[in-house]
Amino acid sequence: MTVRLRPHHLLCLLTYAGKGYSAAFVANFDAIAARLSAGEHILIVFGPDDICAPLLGEAEPHCLRDSVTERDRQAAASVGTLLGYAIAENMELQLYPSLLRAMRDAFSSGRTRGACGGCEWFDLCSSIAASDYRTVALR
Repeated sequence: MTVRLRPHHLLCLLTYAGKGYSAAFVANFDAIAARLSAGEHILIVFGPDDICAPLLGEAEPHCLRDSVTERDRQAAASVGTLLGYAIAENMELQLYPSLLRAMRDAFSSGRTRGACGGCEWFDLCSSIAASDYRTVALR
């Protein structure tokens, strides 16, 4: 099995620490973090993904907004630069410990934070990164 993720969620999962839009969102993200921690692969999608699933029943889910699509574009570019290859739809990734550390180092230094501008979680994620990711769900 794979976890379907949109590009900007590659950044969100780095700092996810059990906070979110709703109890259903948090429970879903907790389960996804556990699956990824257990070694499950990621399948890149452009558009709503497995993390978005609990929000898609809302009248106007933010997952469908143009700003989120732009956030995906920016995240794909910065993560692709970090990895040395383009982040493309339907590609698979596995977050080996060395890759996760490299992604977190790049996030902490700001190299991959361009997609995070204007995000309501920016300050929380910054705080988690500054604490060396001690409280994160994904290990």
